[in-house]
Amino acid sequence: MLCAINKSGVFLTSLFIFLLTTVLVGCTKASEESTSSESEGAKNMLTIAWPRDVGEMNPHVYNPTQLFAQSMVYEPLVSYQNGGELKPHLAESWEISEDGKVYTFHLRKDVKFSDGTSFNAEIVKKNFDTIMNNLQLHSWLGFLSKIDRTDVKDENTFQITLTEPYYPTIQELAVVRPVRFLGEAGFPKDSDTSKGIEKAIGTGPWILDEHKVDEYAVYKRNESYWGDKPEVEKIMVKVIPDAETRVLAFEKGDVDLIYGEGAISLDSFLQLKSTGKYNTSISEPVATRLLVMNTKIEHLSDERIRQALHYGFNKELMVEGITSGLETVAERILSTNFPYTSKIDVKPVLYDVDKAKSLLEEAGWILPEGKTIREKDGQQLTIELMYNSAETIQKVMAETLQSEWAAIGVKLNIVPLELAEQIQRFKDNNFAINFFSNYGAPYDPHTFINIVATEGFGFSEAISAYPNKDELLKQMSEVPKTTDENERQQLYASILSSLQDQGALVPISYLSQTAIYQKNVTNFTFPANRDEHPFTGISIK
Repeated sequence: MLCAINKSGVFLTSLFIFLLTTVLVGCTKASEESTSSESEGAKNMLTIAWPRDVGEMNPHVYNPTQLFAQSMVYEPLVSYQNGGELKPHLAESWEISEDGKVYTFHLRKDVKFSDGTSFNAEIVKKNFDTIMNNLQLHSWLGFLSKIDRTDVKDENTFQITLTEPYYPTIQELAVVRPVRFLGEAGFPKDSDTSKGIEKAIGTGPWILDEHKVDEYAVYKRNESYWGDKPEVEKIMVKVIPDAETRVLAFEKGDVDLIYGEGAISLDSFLQLKSTGKYNTSISEPVATRLLVMNTKIEHLSDERIRQALHYGFNKELMVEGITSGLETVAERILSTNFPYTSKIDVKPVLYDVDKAKSLLEEAGWILPEGKTIREKDGQQLTIELMYNSAETIQKVMAETLQSEWAAIGVKLNIVPLELAEQIQRFKDNNFAINFFSNYGAPYDPHTFINIVATEGFGFSEAISAYPNKDELLKQMSEVPKTTDENERQQLYASILSSLQDQGALVPISYLSQTAIYQKNVTNFTFPANRDEHPFTGISIK
């Protein structure tokens, strides 16, 4: 997730290890027999259900440690808020040098770790040192590979010096891992946290209190927390791998809240909502569902074919019909709640079968009398779309596209694949059309732009037929180095509009997180950061 990554192979591997488990989140209320004494002592407890164990709670590694759990215990220097606003967190302020290379952070003086030790510049540097000693593990995070040195200027002043300007540095400091801070007692003797930690000691609003692997974890409120303390006293994370079992637990009243992407099926969410017994919420867009077309494929190298396919299906009817309003129609490849996206003009493509047919005929694809598939130079207009066989929405959308494009004379072969194979084929550029979604906050838009520019990863093939590809790649390499805000906005406007207007990236719908919760749960709010937990503001009546 970042701009200007070198070593794309390492990047891609790290990227998918990091991201593929960010999409399931569940929450519960309940009374677990094995912790009944804890429940009695904590009248104000939220028990959350999760598909897998919370992991070892190491802030500097990836799976199996869960993002939401890491964000409960460990905190960033900077936090990502609505609209992409970056606000002080453990750093109360910062300055960036005129050349964009030196970042000076002034740390809060009133912060303690959960064991009572002080948060200061020395411990910040120690955390950065162990991260930098395992840089290959973290190569996906762009600013880390550009760090020249880190310095303790005084007890509460920490400085990062980069080898070159990289504007997303502050935004990347808001991610959940690996740049959050472990207390001194949590480090192993050799300080190498890549091998494990001694204990989960953070500055966050929650402290891990009890953990039984693959069964449950209990977090208690950090009574010495420097910021706004949570309303609830405890949170139980109960491991429930099966989605239907999570729903049954919710209906029994053993679960307070189910939230996230994929934690509950579309049908279950709508059925529970229809009863009127529960509260529901839908977040702002967290990602865009896209079709990515490989313009190295002969049939898709012609922009007229790509545009015809876009005109040739009723996006609004498809999205509403398949998702019942839980996803909304996307007119942009990145939604406007991400930085640098709101001022970008795009040309909307409205459903127009006649326009689609006209473009196909203009490109030389004629429908012979008595036939249903267009032909040119003895070839049929046949295209393949691969989709994740485990994702119902992708499957139904693929079937819908197959039907709609048949009406304009295009034969679409749809190929169900396991997720790992779908990803590998995309990475290997072995595809014609693929479903893809971007990574959301706090990663985009710079991460998305970097992905598009990365050789050997689908998108490089998708834009290969763009006549301005070289100029686009040049602009993409310039974006992270820009120190002028206006210039940066202009570059993003040029890049994103050009990527979309030439038709290889077709926005379908905006994905959102859903939440369903019991009537006694109040003040639920989705965090702006897709990977953060939502528990701090929740109250139980």
